[in-house]
Amino acid sequence: MKKIFIFIFLLKGIVFANAQTTPYNVVFDVTSKDTVVHQMVIRWIKEITSTHPEANIEVVFYSKSLDMITKDKSVVADDVIKYAGTKNVTFKVCEVAMKNNSVDKSQLLPGVGTVPDGIYELISKQHDGWGYIKAAR
Repeated sequence: MKKIFIFIFLLKGIVFANAQTTPYNVVFDVTSKDTVVHQMVIRWIKEITSTHPEANIEVVFYSKSLDMITKDKSVVADDVIKYAGTKNVTFKVCEVAMKNNSVDKSQLLPGVGTVPDGIYELISKQHDGWGYIKAAR
């Protein structure tokens, strides 16, 4: 009985140690024009980076969400610029969505990058083991 107890104790320790070393990589999928969703994403970034400073976060924009990262339209512009300037948070905009919404790269907030295809970017991150979160309410 004592050996079983020790085995279970060691097994729990191994599981716990492994859980603590799993990388924190998350990609957020933003398609909404809703500014409440934009504020929610920023809140999530603040919470994650304050509790897990080593976390890697990418926010991918397509469809009608481009106002969040467009000059003179974003209600979270200061936060986007602040986090875009860090090494572990990136904001990527789908170039197809930019074309469909008549948004030029010069209209993007500083630090915001582009990707040829936002959906493919999300698929690629998931393939690489990143967690996926759809930002919606």
